[in-house]
Amino acid sequence: MQKTYVLDTNVLLHNPESLFAFEDNHIVIPFAVIEELDNQKRRQDEVGRHARIASRRLDALRQNGNLAEGVALPGGGILRVELNHHSTHDYPPGLSLDKYDNRILAVAYNLSKESEGPVITVTKDLNLRIKADVLGMKAQNFTNDMVNYSNLYQGVREIHATAEDIEQFYRAQSLAWEAEPPLMPHEFVILKNPANPSQSAIAKYADGYLVPLNFSDTINWGVKARNKEQKFALELLLDDSIRVVTLVGTAGTGKTLLALAVGLEKVVEQNEYSRFLITRPVTPVGEDLGYLPGSKEEKLKPWMQAVYDNLEYLFQKADEPRDVLEELVARGVLDMDTLTYLRGRSIPRQFILCDEAQNITPKMIKTLVTRVGEGSKIVFTGDPEQIDHPYLDQNSNGLTYLVERIKEQEVAGHVTLVRGERSAVAEMGAKLL
Repeated sequence: MQKTYVLDTNVLLHNPESLFAFEDNHIVIPFAVIEELDNQKRRQDEVGRHARIASRRLDALRQNGNLAEGVALPGGGILRVELNHHSTHDYPPGLSLDKYDNRILAVAYNLSKESEGPVITVTKDLNLRIKADVLGMKAQNFTNDMVNYSNLYQGVREIHATAEDIEQFYRAQSLAWEAEPPLMPHEFVILKNPANPSQSAIAKYADGYLVPLNFSDTINWGVKARNKEQKFALELLLDDSIRVVTLVGTAGTGKTLLALAVGLEKVVEQNEYSRFLITRPVTPVGEDLGYLPGSKEEKLKPWMQAVYDNLEYLFQKADEPRDVLEELVARGVLDMDTLTYLRGRSIPRQFILCDEAQNITPKMIKTLVTRVGEGSKIVFTGDPEQIDHPYLDQNSNGLTYLVERIKEQEVAGHVTLVRGERSAVAEMGAKLL
């Protein structure tokens, strides 16, 4: 039986291609959604861009017929823009149609009264799904680009090994691995002897072998790993053959500090890359970034303050840490930019850090990765348990999506950091609060 999916605006703003993701079913776009897209199209960020793309997709479908009557979609199914079914008859009192959400819900509510098949509201708005449920209607999240965060690839696993295997690993500096479970490229392994738990080894998987770490004890811009997960992170960050690195961890685990330290080491000390580019998602409250006074650096600083704090910590031995930072920026060695201004660029031979990547959509992650030019390396850091984006969660954000999609690629590596190193107070807060 064919289903009818009523799409909320936030689904199209999250992924404009969602119009074509519902197979051979009926897709209904309430007229209120068109109005909301029009309201968002002038924004100079990802939301505005997706609004414009969604509008262009709908405009292209007009060539197939009248949108109000319904047009065939390339992959099957029918899409129509719904002008009717806004009646408030039998609609619970108190739900004002002045709100776009309630108008979208009214369309789904009235269609469900007439349709023989199921009518499902698709929205990334948790409260709208709750309203639909209260009204006895079916509602769901848009799940095509979601992953199961509870089963997220960790990049590290513990494997039981015999005393002979561990001795062979230390003696030969490698151990052939063909047994189950199969390992991912650059996955890290903690070998433990269950008969003697004190006998253990840490290794990484490469080309069918478990091999020792190469960079785990290095000092980069004064920073040294404090635990095994940080050693694993350094291994990924310092290996130039690994072009895409993802680091996931709660606050205080050191993911951003390690990435900044290695970036400075690679760019300033080793000259392996021509520039250190740092970016973060910007979700302004109120006016967009461009409306703030001052230079680009002055506009960015409120959103980049956490990065500035970490950089000043790394420059703490200098007499004036801020002067060192400003000098690197003036020389063009260090650059900070928003994701909005990276679109359309090609970024060759640069060390790129995208911090707070849990606040990026999967579509934006793709946009950023495809900007990476020849000889560049890109690092994504973030905590999927601290998401500020109103329509993303642990399962639908771009960081977790990226981790799962690229875990089998030779040019990519991932590790989840679990132990807090910022302070005893920060570690307590991360665990208990």
